[in-house]
Amino acid sequence: MTDKVPEIEEAAEPPASRQSSADVLHNLETEQMAPTKYSIISRNGIGTTGKRIPLLVNLFKVDVNAPNPDTMFFQYSVTITFEDKRAVESKGIWRKVIHRLYQMYSSELGGKRFAYDGGRALYTVGPLPLNKYEFKVLLEESFTKCSSAESPGVNGSLCEKTKRSKHSFQSKTFIVEISFVAKIPLQSIALKEVESDALRVLDIVMRQRAANCGCLLVRQSFFHDDSRNFTDIGAGVTAVSGFHSSFRPTQRGLSFNMDVSTTMIIKPGPVVDFLLANQQVREPRYIDWAKAKKMLKNLRVQATHSNQKFKIYGFSEKPCIQQLFSMKVKNDNGNNEGQTVDITVYEYFAKHRGIELTSSAYLPCLDVGKPNRPIYLPLELCALVSLQRYTKVLSPMQRASLVEKSRQKPQDRIKILKNAVGNYCYDDDPVLAACGISIEKQLTLVEGRVLETPKLKVGKNDDCFPNSGRWDFNKKTLLQPSHIDFWAVVNFSARCDTSYISRELIRCGMSKGINIERPYTLIEEEPQLRKSNPVTRVERMFDLLASKLTREPNLILCVLPERKNCDIYGPWKKKCLSEIGVVTQCISPPLKITDQYLTNVLLKINSKLGGINSLLAIEHSGHLPLIKDTPTMILGMDVSHSSLGRSDIPSIAAVVGSRHWPLISRYRATVRMQASKLEMIDALFKPLENGSDDGIIRELLLDFYQSSNGRKPTQFIVFRDGVSESQFKQVLDIEINQIIKAYQHLGETNVPKFTVIVAQKNHHVKLFLANGPENVSPGTVVDTTITHPRNYDFYMCAHAGMIGTSKPVHYHVLLDEIGFSADGLQDLIYSLSYVNQRSTIATSVVAPVSYAHHAAAQMGQFFNFDDLSETSDSEGNIPIPELPRLHKNVRSSMFFC
Repeated sequence: MTDKVPEIEEAAEPPASRQSSADVLHNLETEQMAPTKYSIISRNGIGTTGKRIPLLVNLFKVDVNAPNPDTMFFQYSVTITFEDKRAVESKGIWRKVIHRLYQMYSSELGGKRFAYDGGRALYTVGPLPLNKYEFKVLLEESFTKCSSAESPGVNGSLCEKTKRSKHSFQSKTFIVEISFVAKIPLQSIALKEVESDALRVLDIVMRQRAANCGCLLVRQSFFHDDSRNFTDIGAGVTAVSGFHSSFRPTQRGLSFNMDVSTTMIIKPGPVVDFLLANQQVREPRYIDWAKAKKMLKNLRVQATHSNQKFKIYGFSEKPCIQQLFSMKVKNDNGNNEGQTVDITVYEYFAKHRGIELTSSAYLPCLDVGKPNRPIYLPLELCALVSLQRYTKVLSPMQRASLVEKSRQKPQDRIKILKNAVGNYCYDDDPVLAACGISIEKQLTLVEGRVLETPKLKVGKNDDCFPNSGRWDFNKKTLLQPSHIDFWAVVNFSARCDTSYISRELIRCGMSKGINIERPYTLIEEEPQLRKSNPVTRVERMFDLLASKLTREPNLILCVLPERKNCDIYGPWKKKCLSEIGVVTQCISPPLKITDQYLTNVLLKINSKLGGINSLLAIEHSGHLPLIKDTPTMILGMDVSHSSLGRSDIPSIAAVVGSRHWPLISRYRATVRMQASKLEMIDALFKPLENGSDDGIIRELLLDFYQSSNGRKPTQFIVFRDGVSESQFKQVLDIEINQIIKAYQHLGETNVPKFTVIVAQKNHHVKLFLANGPENVSPGTVVDTTITHPRNYDFYMCAHAGMIGTSKPVHYHVLLDEIGFSADGLQDLIYSLSYVNQRSTIATSVVAPVSYAHHAAAQMGQFFNFDDLSETSDSEGNIPIPELPRLHKNVRSSMFFC
């Protein structure tokens, strides 16, 4: 970084491109000519501060008493083909084939029980008699395709002579090859070898047990087909409760982690009932059949008249009573060489099946055949099969219903988990028994500590003391309030009184120290535009604004018709932040507007306008240890992947960087789009052909320099969200080295110091009070007994769990060149849960990570990916568009608040 800081120019948008995640990752690695080598550090001590309390953890102790210290898992590869060597595409049948193989050939396999992963790997305790096998397996199963007289097809496939009963079976012969691959020592578990493949084998044993019970498997969770575990959350979606199970190495040895888990499934039952619920209409005549086809395609149904199961391809072109197909009619001799006649599906079921269709005669039929060979089923004879996953984004109503209906109090969860571990009788599993593995039935007792709550500074130099992770601004003012002298209100909602809202906002702002003048203009959307597309509505609103405003406003308050998932939100934010360069706050007020609601809105507005709501008292006084004397930049990094159940939608990377050192409460965000499902951020350092850098870190470094009186950071505290343990080394090797490259590209020759921490929220470890029914207190930390055998990690529950059971964040310290003590780092992390300017509650994860997530989510709505899918390539991949850069007026603002 030179003393002269260049102006950050708006980069020209490069043409849309498409790279695979593997290509991008390879490019990142090969770009580094001489990367700094880092290793994941080991624990350098444990914390001692705070009040010590006894806790229970949903980790169950595992005893490993192998009959022989040299006991080995033997891994074998599995290939399954048809007799003619064609590959078996349907993975669903592989488990059935292997199960049947054991029934037929257990003696040839030496009576060995095995663990099968459902794919190409099989494991045994000790070796099979031979290293290589080839078996013929005859599998009989009930018809999954149409027998010729069961449902109407085409090309004369319906001949009465070939009729079979619903109990008909078909036989298929499969060739199964089993070959030895490797040995895996079981002893590695006892030695706490964390990377051990043996742990993976034990998890496969658990998945196999669940699969054999007919469970739906979702990663390491399993779900029984039991209606007692089903909860309707609306629109044809059902939440099903199940369990997560996995083995984890800990400081005290191997543990078994079991937790309650929930997934979403399509509501089983009549197809018509599902469509009515899904589209929220009362009668079938209102169903949108194009939307229904998109929803139902590839789902499985069971024909109620035959009990056969089919996969849905689509719908017939005409209603059941009009849809014709060709059918061969037997001649007088009883053979099938009679004439071919055209018959409607309705008539066929009435005359040849004796079924009078009552409700679906005038509805399209389900097509359960193939593109050129349709097979038609009347809708009223079709029921959706149970345990079919629903992977689309839940609506706000569904999400609220899920939270309301699935929450469990801590004591209820403890009871459920203890019963589950006991009822599943894991000690009876033959593979686990052969390993000498037994699982205790009680939760683990550990010692935790509750850290001291940080004190805050608010307006008039007042102290604020959070209680149970919460505080408020009642009779308090903001630390640095903004002044809003020229602003506007736009209203897209027909139900809101914007005059009342603006008056209340001015009144509440005055009590918080924010001086808000009357809005210059209030603009109501023209009623005839409410059915127009969102972009048109936004553009028209800005036309009206331009005609009314005399100068650039400080703020535009935008009233939306819906609280979440409003289709106006993305286009509106894009217009304001990228094209116009004006701060905006979107609201969708409740029917009753309270002071608490208005205060929350004002906190966001004040932050976006550059004000400060509160600071940590230790930050306000300039006494932050290891930060106050050395320019330090805090980074929060997150990559958000599509939650639409689609792998073709680009991922969004967001990084926030602290500014105004030595403060740690003010941040700026930079967001980029990258290849779908790529977890490593690929634009931290982005050299261009002209030698300049268009990467994320350069932008944040220059902002730090400008906002910190010309000081350059010499140390970084990096919080990385969303990566698994297998990717920790990549964070150091790729992302940290990209940060160094960006740092040195600005003229620095030295390598700054780094403290790198990964924050994991997607895990299944829960903490419970040993002597009370409520959730653990905010500030509860555990860094012994249940943590990693070697690496530096700890669990922290920073927030107050008001609903259900609290989940701690699992922090992994990969690197600490700055040299924090265990207490010092835990205090810093806990304090960073109290600096989120958009709320008055301690957040579950540090504010930089929370901000990065919000920034990615907000800018991700700049695009409608359904529209982008129209530009997909021949393989259906969506090109990676360049996210619009923020306007210079707002790019340094906390727009993500």
